[in-house]
Amino acid sequence: VQLQASGGGLVQAGDSLRLSCTASGRASVTAPLAWFRQAPGKEREFVAAITWNNSTYYADADFVKGRFTISRDNAKNTIYLQMNSLKPGDTALYICTEKVYSGYYYSTSSYGVWGQGTQVTVSS
Repeated sequence: VQLQASGGGLVQAGDSLRLSCTASGRASVTAPLAWFRQAPGKEREFVAAITWNNSTYYADADFVKGRFTISRDNAKNTIYLQMNSLKPGDTALYICTEKVYSGYYYSTSSYGVWGQGTQVTVSS
């Protein structure tokens, strides 16, 4: 499967963005899909994941709570990340990925396919 993310851009603090990630190369992607992000000089960090039947998992971190929402459209093999009230600290490359191994949703080692990501830059 290939994962193509889109929807990033340069926005101001307080703005919203909706990221999309579409999987191709397989008729139906049933594995959980997730968003990670990586800022320059920092490790890749888990943002959120969603299963085929829409169970969601979010990072246990303040940056997610109340601002980010993950959703999924199985008919389109696409997941979304709605990000509201963006802050400069949200600036990062947002990468979508497919969970193909057992393990924690927040662990990069649980994922086997990574997209190229879409850049989000939030100015103050």
